[in-house]
Amino acid sequence: ACRLKTHMMLFYRKYGSGPALMILHGLYGSSDNWVSIAGKIDDRFTVIIPDLRNHGASPHSSIHDYDAMSLDIKELADELNLGHFFLAGHSMGGKAAMKFAMRWPERLLGLLIADISPVNSTERFKKDLEKHREIMQAMISADISSASSRKEAEALFSSLQSEKLTGFILKNLRRKTDGGFTWKINLGTLAASIENIMASVEPGKNEDRSISGFPVFFLKAGKSDYITDDDIGPILKIFPGAEIITIPEAGHWIHSDNPEAVVSALLKFLETDQD
Repeated sequence: ACRLKTHMMLFYRKYGSGPALMILHGLYGSSDNWVSIAGKIDDRFTVIIPDLRNHGASPHSSIHDYDAMSLDIKELADELNLGHFFLAGHSMGGKAAMKFAMRWPERLLGLLIADISPVNSTERFKKDLEKHREIMQAMISADISSASSRKEAEALFSSLQSEKLTGFILKNLRRKTDGGFTWKINLGTLAASIENIMASVEPGKNEDRSISGFPVFFLKAGKSDYITDDDIGPILKIFPGAEIITIPEAGHWIHSDNPEAVVSALLKFLETDQD
C-alpha cells in the first residue's frame, strides 16, 4: 500500500539562530507552552516549535497517531530545509519524537524526551485512558459556547479538581466573533484516538530497533510516574546510549515546574562533539 504524503502544513513558531532544535508539545498543548523556554535558549539554537496536528493553529485531521505525527515532523523539517536537527518532545510530543527517531535516525543530531516512556504498561495504559476520557468528557460536555467570560468557562471545569490542569486546558479556548467560546483543538478526533495516543511506540519492522550515534536524554520528573524504574530497560533497549536525568521538584508538566532544569538539559546537546 502506498503511503500518501500527508502535507499537513503545521503552524510553527521560529526563534533565534544556531543549530536547529524542534520542540514538540504534549496532548492539549500547543507551541505556546514552550515559548518562554525558547526565549532562554534562542541565543544558542534556532528553535522551531510547531503546533502538532489537531492542536493549536495547525490543521485538523481525522487521523491522529504517531506514524502520521512523525511524518508531519519530517515534512516540516524538509520544508524548512533542516538537513540535521535536534529534536525534543514532551509527553505525546515525546512519543512522536521517538517515532521520528525510529524512522529517520539519520536526520537527528540529538533527542530529548521529557517525562514519557516509549512503552506503556497495561496498568498505566488503563489509568491514562480513564483519566483522559474524563478530561475529554468534561471538555465535550462543557457548554463553552454560551460562556461570556473565561472565568465563566473556568467554572464549568470544577469537576477536574486541579487548577493547573484546568488552566492548561483553558488555553485551548478560542473566542468566537459572536461571543462565547469554541475549542481550538480537534476534540472529536482526539477523543476517538485516545487509545492511539496512550499506546506504546515501538520500532516497526523496517525501522531502527536500536538507535544510537547522537546524544539521547530522557528527563524523568521526580513527582511523576510516567517514567518508572520498570521503563529504564525498555528505554535502553531502543536507545542504548540514553542518559536518564531526574528533574527534582517537577510533576509531569516538567517545563512549567522546573524550566531551568529543562533549559540546562537542552543546552547539554551543545556540549557533545558535533561532527
